[in-house]
Amino acid sequence: MPQKARIMKNNKNNKFKIGFISLGCPKNLIDTEIMLKILADDGYEITTEDIEADIIIVNTCAFVESAKKEAIENILDVAWLKKNGGKKLKGIIVCGCLAERYREEVLAELPEVDALVGVFSIHDILEAVRHIEKKLSGKYISLKPGEGFELGGDRILTTPEYFAYIKIAEGCDNCCSYCVIPKIRSSFKARKTEDIIKEAKELASLGVVELAIVAQDTTRYENLPELLTGLCKIEGIKWIRLLYCYPDKITDELIETIKNNDKIVKYIDMPIQHINDDILAAMNRTGGSAAIRSAILRLRAHIPNITIRTTVITGFPGETREMFSELCDFLQEARFERLGAFAYSAEEGTPAAGFAKQLPQKEKERRQRAVMALQGKISRVQNQEKIGKTIKVLCEGFDKVSGVYYGRSEADAPEIDGKVYFAPFEKVQSPGGVAATPFEKVQSPGGVAATPFEKGAIGEGEFVEVKITKVIDYDLYGEAQ
Repeated sequence: MPQKARIMKNNKNNKFKIGFISLGCPKNLIDTEIMLKILADDGYEITTEDIEADIIIVNTCAFVESAKKEAIENILDVAWLKKNGGKKLKGIIVCGCLAERYREEVLAELPEVDALVGVFSIHDILEAVRHIEKKLSGKYISLKPGEGFELGGDRILTTPEYFAYIKIAEGCDNCCSYCVIPKIRSSFKARKTEDIIKEAKELASLGVVELAIVAQDTTRYENLPELLTGLCKIEGIKWIRLLYCYPDKITDELIETIKNNDKIVKYIDMPIQHINDDILAAMNRTGGSAAIRSAILRLRAHIPNITIRTTVITGFPGETREMFSELCDFLQEARFERLGAFAYSAEEGTPAAGFAKQLPQKEKERRQRAVMALQGKISRVQNQEKIGKTIKVLCEGFDKVSGVYYGRSEADAPEIDGKVYFAPFEKVQSPGGVAATPFEKVQSPGGVAATPFEKGAIGEGEFVEVKITKVIDYDLYGEAQ
């Protein structure tokens, strides 16, 4: 069963203290949380201070060049601590995508690393730690194939108590020409619906009110509408958010499920990557521009208030100025509520890395900046249209310096979208319907008394109606009602 992070200190029998660095996507974070649970159950204490750790585990990403660079920089920082921080740090374990994709290079070029644990070997993390703790000879290496890998597993949550990610599948069959994920994470494999529902119920019992559904391709999950309907029946879960959806797999049944269930936030993360059909074909994206346009039209026709987040890639091999202009014209037409743009990264081992007509890095980045500047203008107009409207906000905390609360609306996914800042108010209704003064405690959605903030009594994880009064870049500001 999932557990809250605050139980992580139980250091039985004077065992080593373990530090964790988790990089990359939420799917990687879930793998980290599973490893945390395995080690905590065996009595290891998890520390957030690197200088206190006997072993540091770095769970890496290697999706694009910038992710590889970040992973290597973190490993080198830990290696420096191992060499210069006295005798406290005794071992470094590298996990995840970098360990899987660059196993020989990591061992050859980073001699400070004591163990490698691949993406399908996370359940061997205890063995890796014991290998270092017992000072066994040689480096510990576990790089198992994806076949037979057990999906899911108990974990310790590192997200705020009111929010959690839930992974419904592993791997990917799409084989986009620019992407290394199928080589690292293997082919698509779905979890059983009943196992996902069971985990979601356990998360709800811990006070989680928002679930974000993740996979490499969420819409590849065969019974997704049925799964979502089942999740909506769980008491305590208030918001369900869909991430990593493919436009060609947005079915009418899925749209109706989103529309007809109040717990499913009217938000969908749907990367399109481009709109030009020649580029989409070179990317090996299925469905082409027709599927993209169809998905957008059907989503907005049936769910008028939906927020669509997307990503695009600029500077893909062969992208002419005319093709890039076509992309910009489409973005101006489609007016996505949320958008991220990434300069193309030629990843070794992918078909696209060998394509002709590779663009200069500066040109790829120039186009990326141009797309984000265009999106900035669109977002400002869309945010201005929200002034005077009242929206529901999930409170995430209180800023003592500015004296305001902050949180997210349905239109804002954690970590990637903006915030809603709002001023305190004199009275707040507790979930039981009893008015509470600003300095009284109220019950949080999990049933635990919330500690009042300095200027009021709104607890983290509580929902508040906020009237928007102004726009600050990508963020909104308002007053609680």
